[in-house]
Amino acid sequence: MYKSQLILASSSPRRQALLQQVNIPFSIQIPTIDETTFSTTDNPQEKVEQLAILKGEHTPITRDNEVILSADTIVSYRGSIFGKPQNKKDAFDMIATLSGKRHDVYTGVSIRSNQQQFSFVEHTEVEFYPLTDEEITWYVATTDPYDKAGAYGIQNLGAIFVKQIIGDYYNVVGLPISRVARELKRYSIYPT
Repeated sequence: MYKSQLILASSSPRRQALLQQVNIPFSIQIPTIDETTFSTTDNPQEKVEQLAILKGEHTPITRDNEVILSADTIVSYRGSIFGKPQNKKDAFDMIATLSGKRHDVYTGVSIRSNQQQFSFVEHTEVEFYPLTDEEITWYVATTDPYDKAGAYGIQNLGAIFVKQIIGDYYNVVGLPISRVARELKRYSIYPT
């Protein structure tokens, strides 16, 4: 049996950094799908798992020892899904809506080999401090909000908005790395 080779099906620098942080070796292969055309549900938990699985399925396994890891993260407030903002107004509106309130962050994770496929959804609650229009305007003028679900990065400037989190911090960053590391053991992938 060949040693398993992890393939991260993501261009996310945050997911790459988290795998590097825990010394799990991997290579990158970006899936070729348009996420917006594939989801069939508005339920945040179902949608995020569906998208993670689809990303994994659209990343081909080319050798028997390859294992595909794919993920998707969604921010949700009262059942509404907040994707990546399209512009400054969109980012402002998202952050203003989340101001002073709790919201949900879901990350769907799919792990697939030729022998097995496993997926799960991790949930974290995040509460923002009440924010002024000036604070939000300052934030959306930076580059921080625009490639992140919910228009903020908890690991970057968005950290100053966060009053508390309930659950896995790394889930909010984009990959619940502790659980991922544990689940990868069933595929014979371990930190080095």
